[in-house]
Amino acid sequence: MLTLKGEKVDLRALEPEDLEFLFSVENDEEFWEVSSTSTPYSRYILKQYLENSHRDIYEVRQLRLMICEKNGSPVGLIDIFDFDPKNRRAAIGIIINCRNNRQKGFGAEALAMVCNYCFTHLELHQVYANVGMENVSSKLLFEKSGFKITAQKKDWIRVNGSYKDELLYQLINENVH
Repeated sequence: MLTLKGEKVDLRALEPEDLEFLFSVENDEEFWEVSSTSTPYSRYILKQYLENSHRDIYEVRQLRLMICEKNGSPVGLIDIFDFDPKNRRAAIGIIINCRNNRQKGFGAEALAMVCNYCFTHLELHQVYANVGMENVSSKLLFEKSGFKITAQKKDWIRVNGSYKDELLYQLINENVH
């Protein structure tokens, strides 16, 4: 699928061999705040998840894709979730796992490809992302990718006993009505 092939990275479906990568990402507490996670995942649960990852986005309302360098090495994950075909919208989340792989354009290219996929193949009217006010890297990524801030949610996320604001970013596909 050419929509998911880029210059720096390719996006692909999850494979059973991705178990250890998923295990490291899902159990890295650095990502828990951005993924609304508060407990670790076992390999058993993640293996079951991988076994069911082939299910259709219209059935499970989400799609997770692996972000891989051109040599096939995984560098992150990008998710389409809260897929709402009636209102033609979906949320997007992205994680670049290793700090050494950040600020190299992998996330921007993956985000552009996923937005194109959502607009072209899923015929969505909009995609959106919820980004913590303090998440400077994600804010820059979504803003550079054409997303606009449309709301600031006050005291939206509780982290370590205090509340943080969250921004709602939207990208409207003007070609779909």
